[in-house]
Amino acid sequence: MAKQPLKLAVAGLSHGHVDWIFNRKDKSDVLLVAVYEQNKELVDRYVKRYQLDPSMFYTNLEEMLVKEKPDAVSAFGAISEHVKIVRACAPKKIHVMVEKPLASTFADAKEMEQLAAKYQIQVLTNFETSWYESNQQIKKMVEAGTLGELRKVMVNDGHQGPKEIGVSHEFLEILTDPKLNGAGALIDFGCYGANLMTWLLNGERPLSVTAVLQQNKPEIYKEVDDEATIVLQYPKAQCVIQGSWNWTFSRKDMEVYGNKGYAIASNANTLKTRLQESKPEEVIQLAARPEPFNDPFSFLAAVINGSHQLDKNDQYGLAVNVIAVEILEAAKQSAKLKKTVFLKP
Repeated sequence: MAKQPLKLAVAGLSHGHVDWIFNRKDKSDVLLVAVYEQNKELVDRYVKRYQLDPSMFYTNLEEMLVKEKPDAVSAFGAISEHVKIVRACAPKKIHVMVEKPLASTFADAKEMEQLAAKYQIQVLTNFETSWYESNQQIKKMVEAGTLGELRKVMVNDGHQGPKEIGVSHEFLEILTDPKLNGAGALIDFGCYGANLMTWLLNGERPLSVTAVLQQNKPEIYKEVDDEATIVLQYPKAQCVIQGSWNWTFSRKDMEVYGNKGYAIASNANTLKTRLQESKPEEVIQLAARPEPFNDPFSFLAAVINGSHQLDKNDQYGLAVNVIAVEILEAAKQSAKLKKTVFLKP
């Protein structure tokens, strides 16, 4: 028996990733039923760009949820708004998927986790690196013991800068506002490493977090950092996260070193491994992840309709992403205090 399409509503249009939902007309697993957005100029732009029915747009979130009764809401506004979306959706048993990271503060992340548990809803966080087959293969190698005990992980994420790559005016306003975004490159790109390392270690929290933030381009990014380096210390391993709006080109890669070998995810489909000192590095080209893992909306639909069971420490799941936000908050505190922050046991 064919699964019914997921009735999805969108909350916000200012996040640059929102276009994906309007560009998947070849898929029938998700039905977009409504959009909440208060910026009329933004609404008009999307109505025109995708020939959308103006009647599907709402300026009141509560009204949209009551009238349309969606199965899930996908949030594409400021990170600081995520908690408000979950507050509105949870009592109505409406599932939520947000863009990375889960929240702009640890208190918000904990509240979202509590609401999800109380009302038995899913709250997923979408990370591009969750779609990378290279990362999945590294996780399998770690679990199989192929790399031995993890000792060092390097996660590098970023691009030339949001203004430099030409994000929309609305998205740039969010990214460069410390209240709306939580921080600059630290949040925008540091979140990937926090998510990946927590996932690799099955939900283990670091002992300490040390961070250095910098403004290399204060004339562009007046209020937030554009360069973030975060060091996570574990009992026997260290993770160095580099989130930057100063890379020469866009990059999202991860290096994982164990005491038996290493594996490097150069991009979504390229894996480099070396397991013996006497043998050279091997480069493996991987196929893309299969459905539903290659599309966040298909993944959301699969989790909600029960065709995919979410692992306790899934990259999308709350267990990993609450810790990721805790790491980011400790990193902000460390940079502000100019010293290492030790997490409470």
